[in-house]
Amino acid sequence: MSDPVVVGVDGSASSLNAVAVAAREAHLRAAPLRIVHACDRPPPFLPPGAAAWPPLDVLEPTVQGVLARAEERAYEAAPDIDVFRSVVTGEALEVLEVESRSAALAVVGGRGQSAFAGLLLGSTAVQLAAHGRCPLMVVRGRPAPDGPVLLAVDGSPAGETAVEFAFTEAALRDVPLVALHVWNTWSARAHEDPGDPPIAVVADVDHLRAAEQRLLDETVAHRRENRSAIDVERRLVRSRIRPALIDASRKAQLMVVGARGRGGFPGLLLGSVGQALLHHAHCPVTVVRGKE
Repeated sequence: MSDPVVVGVDGSASSLNAVAVAAREAHLRAAPLRIVHACDRPPPFLPPGAAAWPPLDVLEPTVQGVLARAEERAYEAAPDIDVFRSVVTGEALEVLEVESRSAALAVVGGRGQSAFAGLLLGSTAVQLAAHGRCPLMVVRGRPAPDGPVLLAVDGSPAGETAVEFAFTEAALRDVPLVALHVWNTWSARAHEDPGDPPIAVVADVDHLRAAEQRLLDETVAHRRENRSAIDVERRLVRSRIRPALIDASRKAQLMVVGARGRGGFPGLLLGSVGQALLHHAHCPVTVVRGKE
């Protein structure tokens, strides 16, 4: 059996939307769908005056109701898939990180039951994007049904896995792939001498533009050898990186980004561009971590 698509549910409208998306992803991959609900452990002690922790026999009907609604939504979206559901004891991030170790894809909603009013993205989604072991799709925005898969090209070694994932998604969906590389005069060092400041502004704009075009061309050419059937558009844009990618997501059905770009600090698990897209993109975003 193929590795499953895993979706986390908590009963929120956001998580039910994620179930429908995850079911369609499972259908595309001919993979089973695993619906997971994390049930927190009782705290070791409660402060004076706090309400007692509900016993399991009280929680059980509510949890099973959440799972039943999720399963119903899954079959509405993809009637022919195999669906498995499970309740796992533990904190949501901990449970989903473990589930991601054996999954082809993890899917979560943009906000959960515990999100504070006005919070654009639940903390579980952000943390799982940084620590999960498989690609994470965060369901947000309003995807363009006929839009392309949009790949944020950054040229980083870690981003190679994201490139492969984007080509695969475009093939599964039978839609074009737009490989978008955004650059500006802060994209690279002005010189390569050891004493140069790391954020020096590049003066030779034509030289930098040509270098960024080569980076984009090489990124696409490396994957097109075995994916010639995919219609690929190479798009080079000089602009501020995060606003340009967010704006481009308006016309996409899915955006794919690597967990870290070229500018990430060593040890950083999720770069600022990835975080910005998770919070502000207009379509679902899949964050793909590089191979470890």
